[in-house]
Amino acid sequence: MLTVDGLGKVYASHGRRVEAIGDLSFEVETGSFVCIVGPSGCGKTTLLRCCAGLLPPTSGTVTLSGSPVTGPPEGLAVVFQEYGRSLFPWLRVADNVDLPLRAAGVDRAERRRLVDEALDAVGLGDAHRAYPWQLSGGMQQRVAIARAIAYQPRVLLMDEPFAAVDAQTRADLEDLVRSVWQRLGVTLVFVTHDIDEAVYLGQRVIMLTSSPTRVAEDLTIDLPDERDQLTTRGDPRFTELRGRVYAQIQKAKLEGKAR
Repeated sequence: MLTVDGLGKVYASHGRRVEAIGDLSFEVETGSFVCIVGPSGCGKTTLLRCCAGLLPPTSGTVTLSGSPVTGPPEGLAVVFQEYGRSLFPWLRVADNVDLPLRAAGVDRAERRRLVDEALDAVGLGDAHRAYPWQLSGGMQQRVAIARAIAYQPRVLLMDEPFAAVDAQTRADLEDLVRSVWQRLGVTLVFVTHDIDEAVYLGQRVIMLTSSPTRVAEDLTIDLPDERDQLTTRGDPRFTELRGRVYAQIQKAKLEGKAR
């Protein structure tokens, strides 16, 4: 579904050149859930923005279903970390979710159905008339997720979407995202700095090096498909996989300092 081939990104301004992404290649299969982790500042967000067509690569290509990504493609949605800034405070919850559907020219009755289904899916079926500023941070992020899934994307990109919420809300949102992924069959790429979260959520974890970023390891997460916060995190295999990812990230940090 999504192919990143030899991707490179260099930022240059005022005579300064920063190579954020070196030579990055990986594939994401249709319907899979892939998590991406790496040291802070390694270019995870830059990578996701290139995949979303929001940032042009300096070299290499990103393709979606075989077509080059040269701008935001149809069938792809993004959920950002800054959920408060991605929602319009003067629009009610239902109108925020409806916005991309209206822009896509979906008829009114179908939009209403999709909005209702999306808000029900994230547990906000009774929040249509509320404004985002009347909701908690976790509920606002649910609205952002509802807006993405109402669009019925084939690919959903998520950029550290739970970084700004408390631990209990984070656990609830993790389970919500897995249930949405399983229900809709969407291809999901999830960027996070949280190692435990990556192992808990994903079928694969792609570990990145320090900048200029490359793939350090692509690890299959062979945990059961049905997961919960207590049983899964208490599984010895979860601990083993977490340790492997942690060791790789620590290695990447040390190599980054040595450069």
